[in-house]
Amino acid sequence: MPNQQNINFEKFIPTNKFKDSKGLNKKKISAFIKKTKRSTIERKNVFHSFSKNFKLNFNLNELKKYKKFKRIITIGFGGSILGAQSIINFLEKKTNKELIFINNLDFGQIKRLNQFKDLNNSLFIIISKSGNTVEVLSIIDSLKNKAKFNKQNSLVITDNKKSNLSTFAKKFEIKIIFHRQYIGGRYSIFSETSLVPCYLMGINIFKLRKNILSFLNKKKSLIIENLINLSKIYNSKKINSIVLLSYCQGLEHFLLWCQQLIAESLGKKGKGIIPLISIGPRDHHSLLQLYLDGPKDNFFYIFSFKGKNKNKKTKGFFIEALNDASMYSLQENQKKAMISLLKNKNIPFLSVEIKKRNEETLGELFSYFILETVFMGENLRINPFNQPAVEQLKILTKKYLFKNNRK
Repeated sequence: MPNQQNINFEKFIPTNKFKDSKGLNKKKISAFIKKTKRSTIERKNVFHSFSKNFKLNFNLNELKKYKKFKRIITIGFGGSILGAQSIINFLEKKTNKELIFINNLDFGQIKRLNQFKDLNNSLFIIISKSGNTVEVLSIIDSLKNKAKFNKQNSLVITDNKKSNLSTFAKKFEIKIIFHRQYIGGRYSIFSETSLVPCYLMGINIFKLRKNILSFLNKKKSLIIENLINLSKIYNSKKINSIVLLSYCQGLEHFLLWCQQLIAESLGKKGKGIIPLISIGPRDHHSLLQLYLDGPKDNFFYIFSFKGKNKNKKTKGFFIEALNDASMYSLQENQKKAMISLLKNKNIPFLSVEIKKRNEETLGELFSYFILETVFMGENLRINPFNQPAVEQLKILTKKYLFKNNRK
């Protein structure tokens, strides 16, 4: 488990509800963890990016010239951009730059960018692992009349030397940073697609990688217990959705990354559990009734922040019990009430309490959920690294586009 100084995990799985682990035991999970640790030294393995010996395909000295930009516009889709967004969202106080992420075909956002008088004083980071992501290419075309993409204000990250994006970069002499093909977008947190943008945005990428393997050694027994219990949940077929419920500001994009990780990795061959995102206490006033009094087919991850309350105590205007309470303490007590109700109603959950808002904490969170997801893929006997349905949609979309363009 991640370093306890940064993160606390409180497990609760009602044992009377989930009993069948289908032969999984501590010995088998220990073997999986050992195999994972060995794979960190193997090249062409996703877990190799966890290793301290993993060499990034960029030179920091060569990138320093791009740090002068006060505005950074990052264009990408899915895991190629969600990692960097998650990191910046959590560590936003560590950057003083204007950051714009384009991760959808949002015509309003593109129109607003085209209205910027100083658009070319921005740094453009264009990310597409395949180099042929149609949405990314479409956005470049939409901006080309106003944005003067060149080697001074643009960077391209891809893993395909013969792609449309690579051809575009070579034409305008834009620096290309190549990403490893064997690391999928949602697993690329500790590689170029996430680390290049974060470095240029002012994040300490070395601290982000510092503790990513520490939980394997320090909290191995708790990891094993959690994986056994999680396996019982998946194997029971009684749970239809995982609710990612956060009481911690700055985790919104991390939850989106988690959602993609779980859905794309484990939703195959008629199997999978739907990951839902919920924000507390906002959703106390909408979804909470269903969560607690509807079908008992949800499993909860509850994220919260346990830091020092720096807000000054002030006398309140309304409720006496809140006179000396800050918004932080109100939110903390709402989380406690939620956990108490989940326990009373025998609803399974795992509480993730964050103690420090820093790069190390985030690195530990990413590594834990990647490990958990890959293990569940093995448990369900599916490949957690591919996404065949997504590829089918891409192929069919291009087919329709080509057909329409010929008319």
